[in-house]
Amino acid sequence: MKTKQIVLASRPSGTPELSNFNTKEITLPELKEGEILLKGLFYSVDPYMRGKMNDKKSYTPPFKLDEPIDGGVVAEVVESKSGKFGKGDVVMGQLPWQELIITAEKGLKKIDANIAPASYYLGILGMPGLTAYIGFTEIGKPKAGETVVVSGAAGAVGTVVGQIAKLKGCKVIGIAGTDEKIAVMKEKFGYDEGINYKSTKDMNKAIQEHCPDGVDIYFDNVGGEVSDAVMSNLNFHARVPVCGQISLYNSKEVETGPRLQPILVTKSVLMQGFIVSNYQSLFEESSKQMAEWVKEGKLQSTETIIEGFDKLPEALLGLFKGDNTGKMIVKA
Repeated sequence: MKTKQIVLASRPSGTPELSNFNTKEITLPELKEGEILLKGLFYSVDPYMRGKMNDKKSYTPPFKLDEPIDGGVVAEVVESKSGKFGKGDVVMGQLPWQELIITAEKGLKKIDANIAPASYYLGILGMPGLTAYIGFTEIGKPKAGETVVVSGAAGAVGTVVGQIAKLKGCKVIGIAGTDEKIAVMKEKFGYDEGINYKSTKDMNKAIQEHCPDGVDIYFDNVGGEVSDAVMSNLNFHARVPVCGQISLYNSKEVETGPRLQPILVTKSVLMQGFIVSNYQSLFEESSKQMAEWVKEGKLQSTETIIEGFDKLPEALLGLFKGDNTGKMIVKA
């Protein structure tokens, strides 16, 4: 049985290009006892994948050259020699970019598409949703009445952080790159205000105007000059969960920014970087809470869905151009 896979052909220098990827046709082996044959339905593309394209030590091993890229995948069981999953089950896991996949049952999770659409398990009910919930509640520790600023506010994590902040009784200001995204954030996700960083000449002044009482929690998804402006407006005992730095991922050289230590010291600020896998002990409880909010209609989701397995590289590169509102997903 033949299938297609997308591999990392070369490591990018700066912004990745389509030439860094290659599509190969392979022949799958016979299914062994305990294994499952899957057909990919939905594939997740996420900013962290850019770091894995570099041959550098990080919190997760880099992608290997000439081997398939892997990520979150929702798939249907086509054939099973496993006692845990049967034909027709819909599962999710960290799987290779292949149309058909043979894998062991370990690491797979059966999903309930009756709770929400299957693709939600790659977004609001998956890793991005858990990242938003855990990072915001465990590090941000919100209190009703506080002012929250979220950068990358129209992305997969940012749209969820803003909604949770509103559920916790906070005032929420989102930063994004288009007026259309600002409108969606306010109309669908309940953001109180939005700032278009691309059309705003003075971000520091804009933060001051939208946050006259200062910033209590800054959920940082982007880094760079946007974050510099927010950091200068932090309140005493502010908290800064650092989730991502997407504005810097493709930089060959990182510019020297403001020295943050004086702000952290004089205002007693907690600034903590995190990855959601640090908090695996909280996954079950957090997932249950997120599912309840989704079922109750308290959390909304939006997705940018690209049709076609072959579009995976294009979709990944689109993240760094801001092509997505909400979760970027490729539908096979």
